[in-house]
Amino acid sequence: MPERVIKVILPREQAKNAKTILENQPDLTYWQEELSTKNFIVSILLDSAQSESIMDQFEKKFSKVTDFKLILFPVEASIPRPKEEKKSATQVDKKKGKTKFRISREELYNDVVESSKLNNVFVLMTILSTVVVAIGLLKDNVAVIIGAMVIAPFLGPNVALALSSVLAEKKLGTDAMKALVVGGLIVVTIAVSIGLGIDVDTNSIEISSRTSTGFADIALALASGAAGVLAFTTGASAAVIGVMVAVALLPPLTVFGLLLGAGDFSLAIGAFLLFITNIICVNLAGIATFLFQGVSPRTWYASDKAKKATRKALVIWIITLALLALIIFLWSS
Repeated sequence: MPERVIKVILPREQAKNAKTILENQPDLTYWQEELSTKNFIVSILLDSAQSESIMDQFEKKFSKVTDFKLILFPVEASIPRPKEEKKSATQVDKKKGKTKFRISREELYNDVVESSKLNNVFVLMTILSTVVVAIGLLKDNVAVIIGAMVIAPFLGPNVALALSSVLAEKKLGTDAMKALVVGGLIVVTIAVSIGLGIDVDTNSIEISSRTSTGFADIALALASGAAGVLAFTTGASAAVIGVMVAVALLPPLTVFGLLLGAGDFSLAIGAFLLFITNIICVNLAGIATFLFQGVSPRTWYASDKAKKATRKALVIWIITLALLALIIFLWSS
């Protein structure tokens, strides 16, 4: 796991309490900064898997203290190189007895929020990726379609939607839904416009393959959702993993719009069913992966609330997927 630096800023009178927390951690590297006469400032170098435990302890102890601040920095490199050591107490989830191999809850939340914002960049990236994927579909060129996935911004909102259930963060879920709905409307609008003005060859392999749903498509969407969440939770680059999620979502929705514009409503419904199925599978796998990674709120009250929200979300997604599977079966038979 990559390393992180945590900088803690506290009033001088809280120095003893802070040192007590630090001294109780085995093999923890930290140093005090003496530049400030007003505050106690300490920096901590640690593995990212340890960061959540340390951050939780400081937040629990000092969250109500005026002028308390905790800042997390990524570490590009350090010398000597970090060594693989035995599991320490700070790396283990005490509730479940499992070793954590992920970044902290706060870092994860910040990354997800930033990648799911509905702003001008999101809108522009959605427009560009839709145009490129539409061209790839019409030309039956898989390389162009995959290239479009690199710029498709659909990973963030889907991961945010799954995380909102696990953490019971209603606002995060609402913002994610807004981004997905607006992004979906942009894709369909552009695709319908193109379908109205250009002949759409429904015999094209890239188009026809996205007008029906099979077990392979469901497996792809489940794997995409799990991979996307793993990329976020481990601090790995989500760029390549984002392609998987985009492949599962953007092409079927673009095909739906193209066929809708071309007036082929029967095949268009098939593409739309594939898109909806993929949305469900990506989020279902995302929630399951977050649970597997042990992502949960810090306080017991929030954890209890999150468990209820997660169970509710899982039930809704599973029932919806089952109903869609039935509709797809009846539609194709």
